[in-house]
This record gives sequence, structure tokens and C-alpha cells, in this order.
Amino acid sequence: MASGDGLVVRVRPHAGRLSPAQAAGIAAAARAHGNGLIDLSARGNVQLRGVTEASHPALIADLTQLGLIDRDLAGESRRNITVAPFVRADALATALEEALAEAPDLPGKFGFVLDVGPERWLAGASGDIRIERGAGGGLILRADGLPTGCAVTEAEAAARALEMARWFVAAGGVAQGRGRMAALIARGVLPPEDLRGPVAPAPAMPAPGPGLRAEGALVALAFGQLEAATLAALAGLGHDLRLTPWRMVLVEGAAALPDLPGLVTDPTAPILRVIACTGAPGCPQALAPTRDLARRLAPLVPEGAILHVSGCAKGCALPRPAPLVLTATTTGIRLIRGDIAAGAGRDLTAAQITDDIAAHLTQTRPDLTGTP
Repeated sequence: MASGDGLVVRVRPHAGRLSPAQAAGIAAAARAHGNGLIDLSARGNVQLRGVTEASHPALIADLTQLGLIDRDLAGESRRNITVAPFVRADALATALEEALAEAPDLPGKFGFVLDVGPERWLAGASGDIRIERGAGGGLILRADGLPTGCAVTEAEAAARALEMARWFVAAGGVAQGRGRMAALIARGVLPPEDLRGPVAPAPAMPAPGPGLRAEGALVALAFGQLEAATLAALAGLGHDLRLTPWRMVLVEGAAALPDLPGLVTDPTAPILRVIACTGAPGCPQALAPTRDLARRLAPLVPEGAILHVSGCAKGCALPRPAPLVLTATTTGIRLIRGDIAAGAGRDLTAAQITDDIAAHLTQTRPDLTGTP
């Protein structure tokens, strides 16, 4: 898609994993065909920035050589799968990809979540059809918006997910190319009984911070962005990279945290308490820059609190409510509490921003805390 700094090209890694060769190849392609900046999205995809119409064909050729390009647009659009990073679910992810080749046309934001490890990590990740760990230890298939799901085996999970996708379309879930499962459920339209079931999902785990884990080294990226040189250095460590919906990267099997520019490895780092979109001028819809302001305010954010800075009311960086939000408007910036970026709030002038926000943020109160 077009952006303020050129085309943004999304790449969906299979099963949420990049091999060292793929990561190195993406880094080289970002430098050769873009501006060298790479974003990690909230669905665990990578996005190359600064691509031009002239450089786009060569970029696609390079990504094809890396095994990262689908045969057609429809196949890529259906393959909208977020995979929990702390368990290997490659076989199930592959089975779901193959099943989705037979799926009807689905909305662009319609997605699938595979959260099949012993702990459920992706409760907060965007998704419409979820294959996840149930409270009893087995797998369940659950429509987003329903509190329970039906028990499934790993062998049948992909086929049942396809069945639910077909039901969603047949039930009128798509209008003018758009639609989400939770919205359909909210209208009182429920899947058939054999796709519902009484099994509750396992308890949700909070989003983790960076650090060493049994699975490897989890590193964070300020605002989910890294330079091509940093990705190349991560690839040079020789480990597979798992991309997460928390805008972090898991270096699988690493026994030490990598000491590389652009990585955040301290879970208490203030920069992790702020969320900000690209902002102006990188996004043509943004009404103001965002990240310089977010960096300036980060040291004021109390530990455990979250501040969302959005360049417009769309709130792309965090589409759900946040404890404290700053949304750029045509006249300045709006301070919003406990709502989305389009919520009601109090307008501030540019001169008021720092002093007013500092006064709010230094009040360490329970309503400022939350999980991004």
C-alpha cells in the first residue's frame, strides 16, 4: 500500500517463522529495494518501507526466491494466520494454509489464530477463528466473540476451521468486502451447535516482556520497527526467528540476549510503555508526528502504565482501548482515557501537551495500567 515514504510491502512468513537465510534475504531486499526500514506488525508480519513502483518487481523476485510469495493474491489474503511463538505448530499451520486454499473469499482483516501450546498467549491478538488450548488441556475451535468452543483434534482442526469460515460467509458475515466474526456474533448470529461447544479456553497469559526464556531470547523493538542492518545481524546468529504479535522477535534456541543496536532487552525500559504508529510524514493520513512525542513522554510513564500516541483517530497501532491515549487532530491533540483513539476526550494545544500529559502520567493510579 502507498504511504508517506513510498510503498509498504507486507510479507507473511509461513508459520510465523523466518529461517536465517530468509531473514538475511529480507534485510538485503529492504536495503536494495526500499529505505531499509522494516516494521513488525501486530499480526506477526514484516513490512518493508520505502519501496517504489520501479523497485517493486525486483523486490517481489527476491522474496519469491526466499519462498515468501504466494502464487496469487487470493491465496496470500486467506493466509492470515497468527501463530503463538513459544510452541512449534508448523504442521498445523501448514495444514491450515492448505485448507484455506479452498476457502471462500474472506475480508482482508479476517484472520486465524493458532494458540496451541500448553499456555494460551494470544488471547489479546486479533483473530476471528481460533484454534487454541482448552481449559481441559485439549484443543478447541472457537469463534471470536464466543466464550467457549468445540473440542477438536489436531488432525481435524484445519478442516473444522475451514468449515467455520464457510459458515461465516454463508451467514452474512461479509458486507462490501468487510466483516469480522465478533461483529457477526454480536448481532446474535451463532454458528451451528457442532461448531460451538461448551469448552472454555485455557486461562490467558499476559503479554511477556523481553528476556531469556526456555525457547530462546525474546527481544523487543521500539515501536515495532528495526533497520535492515539489525535484522541482518539477528540472521547472522544462525537461529530461526519467530515473529510475535507483541512486536517482538524470539531468537529460537539462543542462550544469551543479543547485544545489537535497535533491540530492547530490558523489560523495564520506558520505551516499552508507549505505543505509537508511524505518524506524519510516514503515514499520509496522520495529522502529526507521533514517535518523537512518544519517546519524550516515555520516561514519564509509570511502570505498569500504557500510553498510546496515535497520528489520527484510526488508532492503527492499538485498535483497542488503552488507559491513556493521545490522538492527533486538525487543531492539536486529544487526551483520551480508557478508550480507543477515536474516543471522546479533551483537546490540548501543542503547548499544553507535555505539561498536561506529565501531570496525568505522574499520577500512578490503577486506571493508567493495562496490557498493550
